[in-house]
Amino acid sequence: MAEVSYYTKEGLEKLKEELQRLKTTGRSDISKQIAEARDKGDLSENAEYDAAKEAQGLHEAKIAQMSETLANARLLDESKLDVSKVLALSIVKIKNLKNGATMSYQLVSESEADMKTGKISVTSPIAKGLLGKKVGETIEITVPAGKIEFEILEVSR
Repeated sequence: MAEVSYYTKEGLEKLKEELQRLKTTGRSDISKQIAEARDKGDLSENAEYDAAKEAQGLHEAKIAQMSETLANARLLDESKLDVSKVLALSIVKIKNLKNGATMSYQLVSESEADMKTGKISVTSPIAKGLLGKKVGETIEITVPAGKIEFEILEVSR
């Protein structure tokens, strides 16, 4: 049984759009590649045809995986979430007590994670250490570089 994943409204829409794109334009592009390769002659010695058929199989596997992810996706109603502690979809401002640096992260599902936009996966070491904690708490989180102490400065949605 697949794991349930929680998404923001925009993340869930992106997932649906990507799946739709794969099912429509993605499938038609692969069909064209197969047709072009088939037109090139003997299929028993046609590497292009074999490659196109393999690409089709991988594409269909990706569609199946995304369909399963979407079937197990749940939309979180951010207005009903408790802002007194860190939960999935929380925006958390933390301070590294060793160097004084402050960072702000939003805890999102694994497929929505994007460090460039400050979105980290709830399964990451930092997010796991933050979940359930409250403003003002000091926590020690084990990351690949060692143990780091953080103070939670702010929790919002």
